[in-house]
Amino acid sequence: MAGLNIQEQDVSGVKLLKLEGRLDAISSNALEKKMQGFLEQSQIRCVLDFTKVDYLSSAGMRLLLSMTKKMKHEGGVLAICAMHDDVMEIIRMAGFERILAIYPSEKEAVAAALSQKH
Repeated sequence: MAGLNIQEQDVSGVKLLKLEGRLDAISSNALEKKMQGFLEQSQIRCVLDFTKVDYLSSAGMRLLLSMTKKMKHEGGVLAICAMHDDVMEIIRMAGFERILAIYPSEKEAVAAALSQKH
């Protein structure tokens, strides 16, 4: 399946988005709209579960960077969890691992999002 499937859950007030597929120039638009909607509703704690993401393009990375900045600006957090090694390698090559909040597990990412001062 091309594209990106997004499943939304609410975990203790944190928006958890389970992503499946490819985060690229085409699919990043749908994710951006969803996350922009969270910001408009003051949902500023968000976790992206990358367990089933097998491809991340430069457009996807730009989205992660811009949404991290927007959430932080609003006093919230965007945490990312469970990245595969090959996707993580793309993040490392771009030097984004120092900017993005990346956690090994969903549990750790949700805990980190909840610990943010509002």
